[in-house]
Amino acid sequence: MAINTIAYATLFQQALDKQAIAKLTSGWMDANAGQVKYNGGKEVKIPKINMDGLGDYDRSTGFQQGAVTLEYETKTMTMDRGRAFMLDSMDVDESNFVANATNVMGQFQAQKVVPEIDSYRYSRIASLAIAATKAEGSELTLATGGNTVTASNVLELVKADIAAIQDIVGGEVPLVISMSALIASILEQSDKISKQLNVTDFQKGDITTKVNSIDNIPIIKVPSARLKTAYEFYDGKTDGQTVGGFKAATTAKNINWIITPLTAPIAVNKTEKVRIFDPDTNQDADAWKLDYRKYHDLWIMDEALKLCRVNIKEIL
Repeated sequence: MAINTIAYATLFQQALDKQAIAKLTSGWMDANAGQVKYNGGKEVKIPKINMDGLGDYDRSTGFQQGAVTLEYETKTMTMDRGRAFMLDSMDVDESNFVANATNVMGQFQAQKVVPEIDSYRYSRIASLAIAATKAEGSELTLATGGNTVTASNVLELVKADIAAIQDIVGGEVPLVISMSALIASILEQSDKISKQLNVTDFQKGDITTKVNSIDNIPIIKVPSARLKTAYEFYDGKTDGQTVGGFKAATTAKNINWIITPLTAPIAVNKTEKVRIFDPDTNQDADAWKLDYRKYHDLWIMDEALKLCRVNIKEIL
């Protein structure tokens, strides 16, 4: 066979991982997985460092002996997702297979995979924060009447969350605000507040973008559909028809913003398997077959969770 499907599968896998980080609004979280050990499959090992604090120096005996331990906590990724696609041989031959497969997989990842991973991550952070009592339901609405969101009260609430974090850890720990695009637009449209917004560089994977910031804390705009507290993830088949994807749960609440230390969310996103079968190898149809499998999950360690704040539209 002329085409090297193994080589193409490897290239697709590497390209898809880079594309995912670039398109994810939460792509900056993947950088925190740098010290995570991953050898394939569902399990990852996250390093935990424990050490003793300072002790008195004794002029006779010198320094007090301290201890430092490095342990790895094993975590299991709960999101094991996949999909197979067929490209009919009459529509795709060896000469244009790469172009067509790249187009199909690129659109699939941008339209289906990226929104799902983003949504899972933000709902996961919200769930952890709610359980740790680090979330607040503000009962803010965008409708006329009631507790209408205004530029003044949004800024006050955001700064209160920032102050609560800095009161614990000081002002030197870099923070990130992941904010609903609807709420962010209110800040930008207010003449009073927009003057307090600065433009700053923000690194996400290999890409540096310019974003607004409050007190030099970058604001990452997130589509509101991806900022819910809970989602349902479909298994892929219902009533004999191939379906899939996800939707907001009926009990889901709307997230206004999430503030976390830059290094707090440990997000793992692995395209575990991309397999390509040519029409002669594919036993199911006269078509190219592409198998796509994705593992992903997110964790926040206990100490870092204390420094996270989530503001939710509805009362909790």
